[in-house]
Amino acid sequence: MSTTLQNVVFPASADPEVLPLYEETEPTPRADRSFSRRGTVLGAGDRVSFASYFNAFPASYWQRWTVVEQVSLELRTRGAGSAVLYRSTADGVQQRVASRTLDGEAVTRFEVPLTRFGDGGWLWFELIAGDEGLALEGGEWRTDAPPVTDGKLSIGMTTYNKPDYCVATLRGLADDPALAEVVDRVLLIDQGTRKVRDEPGFDAAAAELGAKLAVIEQGNLGGSGGFARAMAETLRLDDTDFLLLLDDDIELETESALRALQFGRFSREPTIVGGHMFDLLDKPVMHAWAEVVRQRDFMWQPSFPEQRRHDFRRGALRETGWMHARLDADYNGWWMCLIPKRIIQTIGLALPLFIKWDDAEYGLRAREYGFRTVSLPGVALWHVAWQDKDDTQDWQAFFHARNRVVVGLLHSQEPRGGALVQFNGRQDIKKLFNMQYYAVRLSVDGLEAVLEGPDALHRSLATAMPRARELAAEYPETRVYLPDDPGLPAAEQGRALPHRGPKPAGPAGWRLALFTLRTALAQALRRDDETRPAPPEVEYAKRDAFWWVVPRHRSVIVGTADGAGKTWFRHDRAKFRRLWRQSRRASRRIEREWNDLAARYRSALPRIVSPEEWWKTFDGR
Repeated sequence: MSTTLQNVVFPASADPEVLPLYEETEPTPRADRSFSRRGTVLGAGDRVSFASYFNAFPASYWQRWTVVEQVSLELRTRGAGSAVLYRSTADGVQQRVASRTLDGEAVTRFEVPLTRFGDGGWLWFELIAGDEGLALEGGEWRTDAPPVTDGKLSIGMTTYNKPDYCVATLRGLADDPALAEVVDRVLLIDQGTRKVRDEPGFDAAAAELGAKLAVIEQGNLGGSGGFARAMAETLRLDDTDFLLLLDDDIELETESALRALQFGRFSREPTIVGGHMFDLLDKPVMHAWAEVVRQRDFMWQPSFPEQRRHDFRRGALRETGWMHARLDADYNGWWMCLIPKRIIQTIGLALPLFIKWDDAEYGLRAREYGFRTVSLPGVALWHVAWQDKDDTQDWQAFFHARNRVVVGLLHSQEPRGGALVQFNGRQDIKKLFNMQYYAVRLSVDGLEAVLEGPDALHRSLATAMPRARELAAEYPETRVYLPDDPGLPAAEQGRALPHRGPKPAGPAGWRLALFTLRTALAQALRRDDETRPAPPEVEYAKRDAFWWVVPRHRSVIVGTADGAGKTWFRHDRAKFRRLWRQSRRASRRIEREWNDLAARYRSALPRIVSPEEWWKTFDGR
């Protein structure tokens, strides 16, 4: 008996912008082409390639991580034409494998052993229509191998005041019969004040899902608290073998959930299966392919820069050589991530970090137990992207600073964390030079929270975010001025000319050292006070407010990342001096006590991620 690993699919909506993720046509799609979810019609002479993100088969990943040794492609067609099967090498070289002539109503099958994809490579097919046209009525990539496990899938989605997105996702889950067949529970963890149960359309979606849907309302414990609750509930479900974590502000390609499940079922060992993230506001653009944690300074990043914000309109799969190499990941973002229940049982639940670094920490922890993370091509969703906000300057700066150090204490392989603490200190200095005092205050608070020890993580889970937001009242640069707000004075020099071309490099080497010394002395001696600020000298767009340019000024206006308003940064000598001292003092103490802190956090980790400890937090104890 064969099992479907991957269906040939087309967009669930009629949005033409996403079509390049599903197919390539020569030269362009015909305006009168018709599509269904599983099929399409080609006009006379049309040629369509399925060397696309959602319809090519990532053979190298299946060969490396699963028990599947051979796959078959089965196509159901009507009309005359031909089907051609291709493969690629790890270098992206295209090779023709086989071809078939199509005529009338036909079922065509290609068999391919997974023996030559060790370092990379894909499989895909192309259809060429004859003089009368050709219809593709369905296609699947299948295997005759038995799965390692055939347990069901539960879906854990956590939300804070995004009920409209959640209802749309629930509706999409209910409308996919193949997915509904394998789902055990949909665990919706609602931590907001705008309840999903009150959103129009919820009742209809809930009725379709029936007993599969469980809505759990709890206080706001952040993403880690919501996902940890889904993990804890999953451990109580006898028929669930896998938990798929989903963020709330997403649009899900439901076929991706099926693919992640099948990859998990056929994996040789329990494996975390991550999905990629596309930009919900620019749908052919992908955030990153495979992400790693850089050990020298313990920072997350794509495994190499070309992956960042790849646009499939400008670089299709066949044309993008690096996509054909198999790329391994340290972790996968929890916008979409499938975790086998056996891994949760073995390594515990999420670390109580509220937000930031919980997904990376879980991947690093799993690897230390021998479980790997695979960011699987063809498994993805669309998520609201981050380029329209800068969360390193708002209340989230506390979690960026604290959590990165905590995760470094737990998993850094470098002596005393390598350059982690120094990197954080340099970021504080840059922000001080740019008069971002609120962000530095939160960074200092984050470092001091690290020194409180591991038990403070659960204790502060519900209070750290409100406390960080309350502090904004003490820092006038956190105010956003909307257009024509009379409270914002005009810049004396007007608006700076926008920078054209790529972002210039800032000072480095001895020039950076000289810049830092001169700027620190100048700002320490300036007699400015936020309560009696100097008038703003110039206004910069956000993209032009480089960290080495803003410090030239005592007072400056900068546009917000989303373009909705403006912020006014002004120098304050007292805050500059105080925060500089506090940042250096906290950094030096963490560096000095690194080994002792690491031992404390590592010793406490099994307890603080245990279901028993988390249930105390869920129950308010």
